[in-house]
Amino acid sequence: MQRIALAGGIGAGKSTVSSYLASRGYFVLDADDVARDVVEPGQGAYRALVDAFGAAVLTDDLTIDRAFLADVVFHDASALRRLNAITHGPIGLELSRRLREAHGKAGFVALPLFRTEHRGLLGLDQVWAVLSDPAIALERLTTMRRMSVEDATARLSVQIPNERRAALADVTLWNNGTVDELLAQVDALLAQRGLA
Repeated sequence: MQRIALAGGIGAGKSTVSSYLASRGYFVLDADDVARDVVEPGQGAYRALVDAFGAAVLTDDLTIDRAFLADVVFHDASALRRLNAITHGPIGLELSRRLREAHGKAGFVALPLFRTEHRGLLGLDQVWAVLSDPAIALERLTTMRRMSVEDATARLSVQIPNERRAALADVTLWNNGTVDELLAQVDALLAQRGLA
């Protein structure tokens, strides 16, 4: 099975591509879903987050308040580094475990924070970057996800630039147009790589 990362920042269209691939029967693993799982009560990252950020990071039912934590880390670079240091290891291990159990012609892993070490850690064969202009990503976040301009801008400001993301990838899918145009690129790429 070929292992392919889908790299892309917030608002770029990575989730659209992931959903489309899943609808076509491909195995798709989302790092954001795994990130939610590794911070559940009883998991090692849960206790580390509470220790690092205090009880304020908990909801009434003692789960991690993801909205509160996101607000903190996207406005404080040191808090974001702390969060990443706590969660990246457990997320990587769980992604690896789930990939080992996958079957089929190709398995895709949606990685918003793709780094070069993911190639070896996850045994990746290819990296596809889904990119869009920052202004378009901002518009999507404020209209489709109903984020405030301030919140969307804060999240976009901590993303790595498109040029760097493209340099880390084997393939670039630009998503500055319609969903149909993006999915046509995906179909062409699947056919080109013998995965259709």
